[in-house]
Amino acid sequence: MAVSASAVKELREKTGAGMLDCKKALDETNGDLEKAIELLREKGLAAAAKKAGRVATEGVVESYIHAGGRIGVLVEINCETDFVAKTDQFKDFARDIAMQIAAASPKYVRREEVPQDELEKEKEILKAQALNEGKPEKIVEKMVEGRISKYYEEFCLMEQFFIKDPDKTIETLLNEKIATIGENISIRRFVRYELGEGLEKKVDNFVEEVMAQANMN
Repeated sequence: MAVSASAVKELREKTGAGMLDCKKALDETNGDLEKAIELLREKGLAAAAKKAGRVATEGVVESYIHAGGRIGVLVEINCETDFVAKTDQFKDFARDIAMQIAAASPKYVRREEVPQDELEKEKEILKAQALNEGKPEKIVEKMVEGRISKYYEEFCLMEQFFIKDPDKTIETLLNEKIATIGENISIRRFVRYELGEGLEKKVDNFVEEVMAQANMN
């Protein structure tokens, strides 16, 4: 059955879990709100949301350099204690996020960071595309909203699908780590450099290259 946006919103308000996690839980429980709440708790995602408001000022600045020095990433990931920051589990998570940024080239950490003028410009382009496709004006707005979701998935790190496990988003991965580690974890900011960026060059499949390098390490 199709899950309504209002049901997802209600579940998110009750658990604090991520929007995509809420939708997936409702899909798996055929829209049963109480069962979806239980499912999120079993997965630790509801508990992870409760930790999200706690202050996290420790952590690491992780770096990742793609083979040959063609892509470089710096990402700051925070946690609550220096003890956790030094654990292998936290360090592995930070490296995975740095690799994700290198491979998938997000522009923002989360959708709230997308400038409003950029978002409006994108909506105008998508609306023009839909009208040029001959779509009726009465459904164009809904189409634009659906395509904007794809825009977020492409350019917002938290909504990208994890390169090592495409069945989960980075937001889901983050919440799983929070639940497992027991501390609030926050991906604060990142910078990504690509050799010759802005200059004309051939197109490469960086996802495959980054994954190949990771498997060799």
